[in-house]
Amino acid sequence: MQYKSLDVLENVMVAENIYKLTLKGEYEVKPGQFFMLKSWEDEPILSRPFSIYDKGEDYISFLYEVKGKGTEKLSRLKKEDKVKVLGPLGNGMDVSRIKGKVALIGGGIGIAPLAYFAKKIEADVDIYFGFRDEVYGIENLRNKELFITTKSGRVGYKGYVTDIFNPFDYNLVITCGPLVMMNKVKRICEKTATPLYLLMESKMACGIGACLVCACKTKDGMRRVCKDGPIFKGEEVVLDA
Repeated sequence: MQYKSLDVLENVMVAENIYKLTLKGEYEVKPGQFFMLKSWEDEPILSRPFSIYDKGEDYISFLYEVKGKGTEKLSRLKKEDKVKVLGPLGNGMDVSRIKGKVALIGGGIGIAPLAYFAKKIEADVDIYFGFRDEVYGIENLRNKELFITTKSGRVGYKGYVTDIFNPFDYNLVITCGPLVMMNKVKRICEKTATPLYLLMESKMACGIGACLVCACKTKDGMRRVCKDGPIFKGEEVVLDA
């Protein structure tokens, strides 16, 4: 697998320090997969991993938060600029097999891959998204049952998504976001034996399983988020958060 150079179609700020980057390209992808992106020649040396937020016939979109040198350089991109892209990577999920009622629980930038899950899952889906203050990334979810929480109370319920989520209502839960949030979702689902999948996020160097930078702790030892994941069964992963 080699990097490809794709044109920028759009790169817009959708909330404070949150951007949506849309690239021109045709890909076959599964929900949960990710890409390695790089738009610079010098520092930082490494590419950055980004989950798939949305995809059409001739485009693919990513949500990202500006947190360091790499994402700051991405935020400067304009239409028709070039981005080096490697992917799709990771295991992804065959959502055609999902039955019953599903809860998607996301926090912060972890909502990005879950938005694409919501678009592709044909089963009954409820979405629980938690934000600090500003709400973003929900424009494609208007026809879904959507529950919003904000830490500030600015929009929706004041508090956390784990405060309003009832696992007894669901046949399957998929979660992505801060480790503290995912760990709480994991404990809640364990009490009710509700099947759970964790969509792990991690710093990565290669994205193809060669460097072991993104290893996470599981009951069977260390596993690579990029190659063995990023989707893991809830009972597999040991979260220290």
